[in-house]
Amino acid sequence: MENLLFSLNATAPIFAMMVLGYLFRKIRLIDEKAANWMNKFTFKIALPVLVFKDLACQDFAGTWNGKFVLFCFVVTSVSIAVIALLSKLIVKDRGKRGEFIQASYRSSAALLGIAFIHNIYGDAASGMGPLMILGSVPLYNVFAVIVLMLTAQPQGDAVSRISLGSKAQDHGALIKKTLLGIVTNPIIIGIAVGLLWSLIRIPQPKIFQTVVTNLSALATPLGLMSMGATFEFQKAAKDVRPALVAAFIKLFALAAMFLPIAVALGFAGEQIVAILVMLGSATTVSCYIMAKSMGHEGTLSSSVIMLTTFGCSFSLTLWLFVLRSIGVF
Repeated sequence: MENLLFSLNATAPIFAMMVLGYLFRKIRLIDEKAANWMNKFTFKIALPVLVFKDLACQDFAGTWNGKFVLFCFVVTSVSIAVIALLSKLIVKDRGKRGEFIQASYRSSAALLGIAFIHNIYGDAASGMGPLMILGSVPLYNVFAVIVLMLTAQPQGDAVSRISLGSKAQDHGALIKKTLLGIVTNPIIIGIAVGLLWSLIRIPQPKIFQTVVTNLSALATPLGLMSMGATFEFQKAAKDVRPALVAAFIKLFALAAMFLPIAVALGFAGEQIVAILVMLGSATTVSCYIMAKSMGHEGTLSSSVIMLTTFGCSFSLTLWLFVLRSIGVF
């Protein structure tokens, strides 16, 4: 019951902020222009600062566990590859396929992971949360940029250029555009600077900390409300099948595939809880923010976020019960 209450307390406010954004749009406190500005500000400023803040404050050197980080890295890579193959059978629309892939693998690891671990282990937590973030979150973002760029629908004159150009030139241009998109992506920059800051241990003056904290605090509420304000039930109803499949993958399928492997490899306690959060927590809000900012519709992303946010309080409780029953934590 305590785990259920904690999970509800962690996820219900997120769902409520989406609903508030939708209601504010209905009563015209937020219009489309304001929602788009909120989304743009979150993607370019608030979310990168939040990622930087989460990573810069961690002592990765002091808590390093190579086997654990490698496991998180490999599992994340395999998950993305499997979901990408599966998406070709489930989603025919190329643009929505990118949203499906991202929403199916990308967890709220940084947002919920450390809080969830500390709720169970308190001050005895030994740093597996940050290490799980290091092994998965950079991959989440790098592959999200790649997937969303590769599945974006060509616009206008871009279509004519593709039809007239040679395949080799198109392939080279696409690779160049993808690499440039990764290097210049604000979230990737936030991760790189945060990791460098943590490793070098650059001191943070009080004024700097306050500004970073205030900016990062805007990421979640602005992102959630902009998502709710632009959510359209009619469009979501058309995508209900892929949304339900993506939510099932996110909450149950990935955990069922990889948790037994983690147990067999000897991971237990805080490590197994961190892996559970990586595999089976709700789809992160930044999925919607990135999808919208990179030319996708965003409706499928917001549908999956809403479904997984509502469902993860129950699914995580179920997984915790199973793991405790077999004695791995």
